Amino acid sequence: MECISILEARYVKDFRIFLKFNTGETGEVDLKDIVYKYPIAKPLRNFEVFSHFYLDSWPTLAWDCGFDIDPESLYFRATGKSLREFGT
Repeated sequence: MECISILEARYVKDFRIFLKFNTGETGEVDLKDIVYKYPIAKPLRNFEVFSHFYLDSWPTLAWDCGFDIDPESLYFRATGKSLREFGT
């Protein structure tokens, strides 16, 4: 079975990111709750810093401060679908 992966990620505004997945599905996620939940993400509370993410080699959404979020979690947030619905 194929894994969920992120093909495209674009900053929208505030803590919102547009995502396109290998399933063809797209959606926006608001990551404010995550940014405020984890101490390692504290630098990301600044919108300028938050907006400078990249897709690493997995591809996982990542930031230079060492914080990252896996594609499966983002897929659920963006689509509302579980991995079981995807077939993994």
